[in-house]
Amino acid sequence: MKKQSYSNHKRLVLWFHGILFGLCLATLLGSIVNLLESMDGEGNLYSASLLVSCSVILMILFFTVRFFGVRLQDRVIRAEENIRHMSLTGKPLDNRLHMHQIIALRFAPDDEFVELCKSAVENHLSQEEIKKSIGRWKGDYHRI
Repeated sequence: MKKQSYSNHKRLVLWFHGILFGLCLATLLGSIVNLLESMDGEGNLYSASLLVSCSVILMILFFTVRFFGVRLQDRVIRAEENIRHMSLTGKPLDNRLHMHQIIALRFAPDDEFVELCKSAVENHLSQEEIKKSIGRWKGDYHRI
């Protein structure tokens, strides 16, 4: 796997973010076109509206599955970084750190981590500012 850095750490999965999303969107758009065409009296309005409903459900499922997965990863990252901070300092993470800051801090190596945590709280650093201030990038090859 390619070494991770700030410029290439974002990851998209082709079959999920590209193909599956594209198929869900095409199904929704096609079902809406079918519904509109069936409204002129030529088609079966009930079947067309049922297809639109199923397509909307499919889109909701697509986004919900993604949202739940990301939220679970966020909880795991918070726990991991809290344990890492505890092992390095003997104290838990500062509760003023926001989740997006903690997510960015996971890329910092241990020797930069504690100082970056302090700086993130004191200077209200954004996720991007934290990532850009990391000297030696520690890749996270498991998060999607």
